[in-house]
Amino acid sequence: MTDAPSPHAASAASPFSRGGLMLADGTFFEGTGFGALGAGLGEVCFNTAMTGYQEILSDPSYAGQIVAFTFPHVGIVGTNAEDIETLTPAVRGLIVRADAENPSNYRNLQALDAWLKKHNIPAVAGLDTRALTALIREKGMPHGVVVNAGPSGAIDKDALLAKARGFAGLEGLDLAKEVSATQTYKWNEMPWAWGKGYAAEDKPGFRVTVIDYGVKRNILRLLAGMGADITVVPATSTAEDVLRHQPHGVLLSNGPGDPAATGEYAIPTIKGVIESGVPVFGICLGHQMLGLALGAKTKKMAQGHHGANHPVKDLTTGKVEIVSMNHGFTVDRDSLPEGVSETHVSLFDDTNCGIALDGKDVFSVQYHPEASPGPMDSHYLFERFAEAAKKRA
Repeated sequence: MTDAPSPHAASAASPFSRGGLMLADGTFFEGTGFGALGAGLGEVCFNTAMTGYQEILSDPSYAGQIVAFTFPHVGIVGTNAEDIETLTPAVRGLIVRADAENPSNYRNLQALDAWLKKHNIPAVAGLDTRALTALIREKGMPHGVVVNAGPSGAIDKDALLAKARGFAGLEGLDLAKEVSATQTYKWNEMPWAWGKGYAAEDKPGFRVTVIDYGVKRNILRLLAGMGADITVVPATSTAEDVLRHQPHGVLLSNGPGDPAATGEYAIPTIKGVIESGVPVFGICLGHQMLGLALGAKTKKMAQGHHGANHPVKDLTTGKVEIVSMNHGFTVDRDSLPEGVSETHVSLFDDTNCGIALDGKDVFSVQYHPEASPGPMDSHYLFERFAEAAKKRA
């Protein structure tokens, strides 16, 4: 067991709260605890986004994971009641170089420390996040435990190590059921507008059924902004459940976990939807499962892609867009069957980032075109999906 150095010059929410991160290889990063008391167990990944930490932490796709931000100062603008992607965040823990104790923004309602306590998310500050990021780059995403022991709490490193080594990991794990809606519901909230907040779509022009594997709210907002009458159904819905709402288009949402595990029940549904002839749009986990439904395979990545600054090339136009990413699995391009074309690739590592079924309005992308957090380069995909759906309205 080795201890990584702690940069004690970093400030944190409480200088008296003991905290740290234990990795399954025995490396311990000492820091200062903040957020909720307790320990969070999961796969440790790093995120390179410089803004949008509240949207990231409330993204259901982070279920089973601990997020370490490479940007050194997190919490600067506080938190609010609008910049959230789900009411119940599923992230296991947070790691930052320095926590902003005194946020400054006119929309701030609550400091990050208090927001984390509210959602029972333990966090640690003061870690050498550069060293942690380098470790992940070299060895892949490790299993770990982030702990906030409080001012008088003891840190039992042996117990934390045993806990980290006992984590089974995300391969073969279906997490979509844990974050999906359990009942069908309607959605009409449109994108946020300066000085107005969220308006409601009251004159929809076409119907969309969204299969919720852990859907982010901004995906739904953008669809509503395109004029969609939106029905959201649980992850375990059958093709009959989806199609009985008579959709003009079906969206396969983002979500956490291993796509092959979720695909055990999702693939038959997706195949049935495709056979019905309605346009299909997949995002992130939805992209991976569309690939599986079309006959391709998925595989685990070493570091994954997590950030808001990833360059992706659209092979159909030759244009490059900067996008948000959050995934640890990828569609294996070598397994794409005949009749399925690769449409987008990552310019970081050349992994697959988009596919389309030839001759059909069935397509998907690995990244997050809803831009929450930004950038907004990929909104055209929602327009493409909306236009295809409107043709059937």
